[in-house]
Amino acid sequence: MPSHRSKSDKSEAAKQLRRDPYEVLGVSRNSTDQEIKSAYRKMALKYHPDKNANDPKAADIFKEVTFSYNILSDPDKRRQYDTSGFEAVESESQELELDLSSLGAVNTMFAALFSKLGVPIKTTVSATVLEEALNGMVTVRPLPLGQPITKKVEKQCCHFYSVEITESEARAGLVCQVQSSDKSKFKLLYFDREDNGGLGLCLQEDSAKTGKVTSAGMYFLGFPVYRLDHTLNSMAAAKDPDAAFFKKLDGFQPCELTELKAGTHVFAVYGDNFFRSANYTIEALTCEPFPEEKESLRAVEAQILAKRVELSKFETEYREVLAQFTEMTSRYTQEMQAIDELLKQRNEIHASYTNAPPIKRSSSRSRNRGQSKEDKEDGPVREKKSTFRDRSKKKKWFNIHLKVDKRKPC
Repeated sequence: MPSHRSKSDKSEAAKQLRRDPYEVLGVSRNSTDQEIKSAYRKMALKYHPDKNANDPKAADIFKEVTFSYNILSDPDKRRQYDTSGFEAVESESQELELDLSSLGAVNTMFAALFSKLGVPIKTTVSATVLEEALNGMVTVRPLPLGQPITKKVEKQCCHFYSVEITESEARAGLVCQVQSSDKSKFKLLYFDREDNGGLGLCLQEDSAKTGKVTSAGMYFLGFPVYRLDHTLNSMAAAKDPDAAFFKKLDGFQPCELTELKAGTHVFAVYGDNFFRSANYTIEALTCEPFPEEKESLRAVEAQILAKRVELSKFETEYREVLAQFTEMTSRYTQEMQAIDELLKQRNEIHASYTNAPPIKRSSSRSRNRGQSKEDKEDGPVREKKSTFRDRSKKKKWFNIHLKVDKRKPC
């Protein structure tokens, strides 16, 4: 009779069958973040379930590609894997990206509900949009520098824009920003030109709430500029309230591109709402008129990096002090209970030094019962007599007795 393997045995066997993430994506261990992202995009597009609906093998490869990219795209997880392998990376903590265009109405409704409740859900650009861009089947509108354009993009659809910059503008830097006054969810995308003339997704920025609008921006200023991923470690922060503070800057990572060359560049706005279209305003600016802003951004981000290092050290100190405080609080409660118990025992011993029967406390009801019947009867009588006596003492003006001397004539 064959023996049944436990769940733990099956999970161990599954772990042993895992392939090296670098091997899965076809990149080397010293590959840059951009090379890893580019390899992932191509493989995800090739094995996406939308294109391989009846191929379970392609679905497994897609999951493997996504799992590998989730490890190598995160600097901390990549470093942990390079040091200790899969054991240092918990598969349960990996966040998958959902393609909303491939979900049915019911699944999309559930995803929207979870997002409304505050559960972070990472979404990806529709495979159909990526394939059309790669095959050069998209319409690209011109976006003049310094001239904002306001449009509405349907859910899981994309508007493409081309920006032309000169050598001097490229040296000065370029900024592309998108805002939505009705707080729509969207993605700001940047595409590279492929050898076949198509467009390959290179950069992606998810919109985030900033005040009364949602916004996203890309900054190519000639020096390392950082982006803040708000969804990174958000699930871990939900489990530990303190982690929400200490992990707040974990998603502060450098952008893959720091500058653009002279020529034509393609940006896009992707509608990332669950059920409705997204209203937006896109604008591309040259940084020549903003030299002070560039230096201020560089200085502030340097301070944020320093603060991230300080937070890491402070967290260690905080955890140690918190553990001591928790221990002291627990001891305080135990000592208080022990003292109260000892005092209680002491009082009981004091009370035991007597031969007299224990004193019974009399209630007000028993005192009333012990009152004599005569007292009860005399009470109303005395009350009546005193009342009558009081009334007799009172004189009224019309009862005044006048003495008249009859001997004297009136």
